[in-house]
Amino acid sequence: MADFDLVVIGSGPAGEWGAVQASLAGKRVAVVEREPVLGGTAANTGTLPSKTLRETALHLSGFKARGLYSVDATLRHEATVSDFLFRERRVKQMERERIHKNLQRHGVTVFQGAGGFVDAHTVAVKRDGAEVARLTAGTVLIATGSTPYRPPLYPFGDPRVHDSDEILDITTLPQTLVVVGGGVIGCEYACMFAALGIPVTLVEVKNDLLSFLDAEVGQLLRDCMETLGVRLRLGQTVESAHVPESHSEPIRLKLSTGEVLEADQVLVASGRTANTAGLGIEALGVKQGKRGQIEVGLAYQTAVPHIYAVGDVIGFPALASTSMEQARIAVEHAFGPGKRTLTPILPYGIYTIPEVSMAGDTEESLRARSIPYVVGRATFDTNPRGQIIGERQGLLKLLFHRDDMKLLGVHVLGEQASELVHVGLTALLTGATAQLFVETCFNYPTLSEAYKAATYDALDQVRVSSA
Repeated sequence: MADFDLVVIGSGPAGEWGAVQASLAGKRVAVVEREPVLGGTAANTGTLPSKTLRETALHLSGFKARGLYSVDATLRHEATVSDFLFRERRVKQMERERIHKNLQRHGVTVFQGAGGFVDAHTVAVKRDGAEVARLTAGTVLIATGSTPYRPPLYPFGDPRVHDSDEILDITTLPQTLVVVGGGVIGCEYACMFAALGIPVTLVEVKNDLLSFLDAEVGQLLRDCMETLGVRLRLGQTVESAHVPESHSEPIRLKLSTGEVLEADQVLVASGRTANTAGLGIEALGVKQGKRGQIEVGLAYQTAVPHIYAVGDVIGFPALASTSMEQARIAVEHAFGPGKRTLTPILPYGIYTIPEVSMAGDTEESLRARSIPYVVGRATFDTNPRGQIIGERQGLLKLLFHRDDMKLLGVHVLGEQASELVHVGLTALLTGATAQLFVETCFNYPTLSEAYKAATYDALDQVRVSSA
């Protein structure tokens, strides 16, 4: 039996930084992690591993250097699964060690085992079915994350059928691949394998890819993916899946149009389910929604005031970056004034090939609210740094209010998009206008210079329309 001010269930980004935040406030903190390693999905099966694989695919394929130096860099056909996964495993290990040291440095006690509520203030820790610890706390933070949803149509026991966690354990690179699901995860993996020269078909029930993107940027991404070699089957569903026992025979997926796709391997990316099974929260009165997501208020309190929930377990936006902030806000609310809320303007980074990132409004959201706006664009193929690195597809798109030229939205497609967006994000959060980019002296040559070019493009349009 051990007493703590805060017990955190889960050691992903939300769990780690919620624990650290409480420790910094002088609280006694415990973290319960059911897996033998720390870090949750972000460190072990999702965020960092997938982004590492993306960089590996770009390196092994010579993708970034193709045609740049008068010699065509082509795919290393001798590349093996070990080559593909080598860096991913190194990055995972380094991140696990970082998290361990961070929690240790802040005096957080870690318990390995599955956590579940005995009562509203008591968490039992079980390992191999036996209880190894019982923790009591005034406050509990649930940060158990999520796992891939597995539609019953697919036999996931077959080694050729993967969810987005299992894809990291492949033993052979696919000869051909069908990705079912055109969300962020599906699009990212489709691009990775296509960059390696593997024929990829992406099936998505919606008629658009990533419909939350600005429509122009979404269409440009779609064009880039098709150029990369991804075959798109949009507005279609998989009606049946035939997976032969013999691995010499192809997997056959019948689509709603009647088309039959044959593939060596299949990746199913059909959303995620909250990890709430076994927590025992139902008996406490904690409310849950579709696929187990825990319902919370603005400060991430559940229906039981001293129990908070953050990160993927509460659903959208389910980003590592937002999960960390949610945890900090929840802990501040539990142990202090707790007046801070999550900023309404969030950056989104999508690690397709090319990258896409955005913050703020889209053209579609502005039109829906009848807000007058002007668009400024800058392409990376006319940017000196873009020319140096061979960035042919990149685009920076800025949306300004037509009346006062206040920045309303920033959209980037291309190299370093998820980094470049932060310049625009900071401007959005401070309520800046076009004048900020006019007066800023950017390093030369840099991709960041595109902010000035896009701003002048918008100002030129206003000038012409006012003439």
